[in-house]
Amino acid sequence: MKINTYLMFDGNCEDAIGFYKDVLNGQISTQMRYSDAPEDMPMPDHMMNKIMHTTLEFEGGSIMACDTHDKLNLGNAHHLSLNIASEEEALAVFNSLADGGQIAMPFEEVFWGGKFGMLTDKFGIQWMVSSEHKPA
Repeated sequence: MKINTYLMFDGNCEDAIGFYKDVLNGQISTQMRYSDAPEDMPMPDHMMNKIMHTTLEFEGGSIMACDTHDKLNLGNAHHLSLNIASEEEALAVFNSLADGGQIAMPFEEVFWGGKFGMLTDKFGIQWMVSSEHKPA
């Protein structure tokens, strides 16, 4: 069994996935627009060039996403958690995700070991980034 992350955006999925592709050094393996759907699938005209489904693959995981034509039911009880072995890489990813967003907890040493930080990116997605403590 595997749990997959699926993010729904209000019209800016393509920008968000492009941003995550750059930050996470990933590759888009699947991308379909609503205009690719069968003609008998009713869809508002303004959605035709929006993302119906996309998958971003990166080392250790993937993110699936779409634009939704329904009113989004946004909650705040979710975070995406990235565990990165290299402290330097973790800091770089944290800073890239934070660009244009808001840092909730700076990326710094934590009492349970290693370094950890939390932020909300410019697309409203909440992230937790950590690097493992390396014993001397």
